[in-house]
Amino acid sequence: MLASAASRLSTALSGWRDLPPSIKDSVLTVVVTVLAFTPTVAHIGPEIGDLPRHEPGGVGAVVGVALTLAMCLPLALRSRMPAVCLSVIGTAFAISQVLGYPETFGKVGILLALYAAGAHLARLRRTFAAVLTAGYAVLAVALHNLGSPQRFPDFVAFYLVLVVIWLAGTGMRRWRAEEAERRRLAAEVAAATERARIARDLHDVVTHHVTAMVVQADAAQFLLDSAPERAGTGLRAISDTGRRALTELRTLLGVLEATGESGTAERTPALGKIADLVERARLSGQPVEWTEQGEQLPRSVDVELATYRVVQEALTNALKHATGKPTKVMVRHGEDHVEVEVITLGPAVGDPATPSGGRGLTGLRERVRMLGGDLVFGGLPDDGGFRVRAMIPGSPA
Repeated sequence: MLASAASRLSTALSGWRDLPPSIKDSVLTVVVTVLAFTPTVAHIGPEIGDLPRHEPGGVGAVVGVALTLAMCLPLALRSRMPAVCLSVIGTAFAISQVLGYPETFGKVGILLALYAAGAHLARLRRTFAAVLTAGYAVLAVALHNLGSPQRFPDFVAFYLVLVVIWLAGTGMRRWRAEEAERRRLAAEVAAATERARIARDLHDVVTHHVTAMVVQADAAQFLLDSAPERAGTGLRAISDTGRRALTELRTLLGVLEATGESGTAERTPALGKIADLVERARLSGQPVEWTEQGEQLPRSVDVELATYRVVQEALTNALKHATGKPTKVMVRHGEDHVEVEVITLGPAVGDPATPSGGRGLTGLRERVRMLGGDLVFGGLPDDGGFRVRAMIPGSPA
């Protein structure tokens, strides 16, 4: 029962926080106004003058009600027009003190308006604070001349209470500004991270498929002279590779749409599609030996995508820099990690480790490190080829 009550209270508080400021101010105004005319609590409120009580009657009673309303109703503007709210309530409070009207809960409005001014006033804050201080000094002198029993330390103590309330509102204002700035910076970092991720994916997709198409086109051109009957197979492979490239590019471009309808899971190649990468590399003329060890378990989206991209980039480099050289792809499934190793035997024509605009293997290393793993690459001893090895942590999803 207590848990249910706590849950309902938490839901109610969350709903209250989500309400627009104007609605919250209106509710607060109604509550303060009702309490100001409720006999049980009507006499509770801040007091500084302690002048002889003026028991209003007739017109005086009407003036007393008007002053009470003037200290309550402007609270509806405390967030949108804090200076106006505090000015009206402060004036009504001062008049009430000077005329010696009885205490009323409506005088709490001066405290609420002061806090709101500290929290929401955006322009001329120091000037407004100086005007309020001067006004309070005039009120203190007037009350003293009218015979108030309060002494100078009493007026100073009351003033310090008002200052503390103002500073509390100022602290809330600064906290909100810092929170907004943190949210803005977090949004910028998230946007930059997403742009970098999409750039890496575009690089991986375009480089892989275009490299495969170039290799296949070169092979088809050679076959046109030596074995024309086999050239059709190469041309079909080019067509299939181009269609796959267009499909992946459309998916990535869908991520950039404002609707964000393309979910991460929908655009992520599964671990099982590594076999397609190997098969496409073979069709491009690259002899690839694929080994898979351990039981393939469903991993998180990021882990599966990183694994796929490591194999894709390594095979792309093999096609580009070591065409026709034997290549070994090994994927080992551990309990809490996936290990990928791609070895291309024989000397490479170019340097597969050369960064391409911060992407390629360098970008993949950043992607893997963001997941808490590591990626290393480099040439094998005695010009024995090139190796890419990645350790990607990730418990089964």
